[in-house]
Amino acid sequence: MGRRAVAVVVSLWVIPISILVNRIVPDPYMDEIFHIPQAQHYCRGDFGSWDPMITTPPGLYFVSLAYVASLFPGMWLTKAAQSLSDLCCTAILRSINAVVMIICSIFIHDLIIHLRPTLGERKATAYAILIALYPVHWFFTFLYYTDVASLTAVLAMYLASLKKQYWLSAMLGALAILFRQTNVVWMVFVAANGAIVYVEDFYRRDCSSQENRNILHEENNAMTEKSNSSHAYGLRRRQISRSVNTNKLHASESSESCLYNSSGFVDEILDVTFKLWSLKWKVLMVFAPFAMVLVSFVTFIIWNGSIVLGAKEAHVVSPHFAQILYFGLVSASALAPLHFTTSQIAKLCQLFRNNKIVGSFLVLTALSTSSVAVHWFSIAHPYLLADNRHYPFYIWRKVIQAHWIMKYLLIPIYVYSWFSIINVLGEVQKRIWVLLFGLSVALVLVPAPLIEFRYFTIPFVLLTLHSPIIGNSKLLVMVSVYVVVDIFTLAMFLFRPFHWEHEIGTQRFMW
Repeated sequence: MGRRAVAVVVSLWVIPISILVNRIVPDPYMDEIFHIPQAQHYCRGDFGSWDPMITTPPGLYFVSLAYVASLFPGMWLTKAAQSLSDLCCTAILRSINAVVMIICSIFIHDLIIHLRPTLGERKATAYAILIALYPVHWFFTFLYYTDVASLTAVLAMYLASLKKQYWLSAMLGALAILFRQTNVVWMVFVAANGAIVYVEDFYRRDCSSQENRNILHEENNAMTEKSNSSHAYGLRRRQISRSVNTNKLHASESSESCLYNSSGFVDEILDVTFKLWSLKWKVLMVFAPFAMVLVSFVTFIIWNGSIVLGAKEAHVVSPHFAQILYFGLVSASALAPLHFTTSQIAKLCQLFRNNKIVGSFLVLTALSTSSVAVHWFSIAHPYLLADNRHYPFYIWRKVIQAHWIMKYLLIPIYVYSWFSIINVLGEVQKRIWVLLFGLSVALVLVPAPLIEFRYFTIPFVLLTLHSPIIGNSKLLVMVSVYVVVDIFTLAMFLFRPFHWEHEIGTQRFMW
């Protein structure tokens, strides 16, 4: 079990399904009609052409060019292709995501092992396979979209930061931004968490060295007293021995008290802020690579006039606060064994009962702000209303807009989902990590006017990686549910095509 096992298992479904998709849908479909021709321009060496309908940077096309170039010598020797442009067909370009999917699954496995070193290879392997089967992520493995590569770059960046390889992490952050602009938020999230860990490690080492200096000072005093009285020396040595043993027994406790001498959320923020400020020059030096990437990105936005490259009129930044609520419900549902159980409901109820005043205030605040978000900041994008090829079209029409009151009846479920997510994360993560994660989710999703489950993939995977471990039986149920959903969505895409009355071409259902 381990990395090889993950790679083998993922390959067992990626390769045959990729072949099946290419046989049934050989031509570019949906956004592929923009991405594939653009990649083919790059394969021909035409870097000056740009389709104005493409909204994301050219990272995927550069990777595609490198991938095709690596295949070309073998193809040329076997006379399967005479030029790079010959290899830039739909099937080859789609196969990039198949390869990246396998790499992504290995990164997921390594992240699980790094975050939970005591978990064990077998459970880490099973968890990595579960995340690889996450339906939205799984589906776009077989099409030429940016999502799989974008997630892979973000996870690689995060893993490098956790290993304290900050220059490498910043370079991977730049690569992630080249796949999708909003990944700049996840780069800042990774850098912020890295800086917090850096200052905490510094203070932990400082506490430990101060403790060792105190012990050495006592031993030196004892050596001085030895010349005056051997009896006093022996007594002093016994006292020091007891002191050293006590320090060893409570070393971790002493370190923790030095790090976390606060009891509340505000105190924790103030504590971290003080440490960051006191070590600001060290932090700036260590994390300068991230700052360089961020400055470059801001410069690009100023030059471009927008964060979006093309089709700016259809992707105007909008205050779509309801997106946060949608993400909470979708993510909690995808991790139902953690959130929608009687034990979790009872746990949350007990938490609110323990402090009725604060609990009531939090519930009322969450319900009122969610009501405002649903009523005034719930956007129905023209693409959502007109495109019946995507599942959000049907969810919007058949559920959210089924009746005027329906969107309000969903508010308690939204609120419960977020309370559960925060509670579950709080069991295994520091509160400031949860705060940074929530802010990052908001910064990524709120400006997006279009409801797309693809936008939820990166925060969902990060949420899954940092949530408590699910038991074996529940994990097996989740894998089974994911597989059923995967098979259903793939079958609908491949075998239930339909046609629009006033437009030529075959249409297919997809996420």
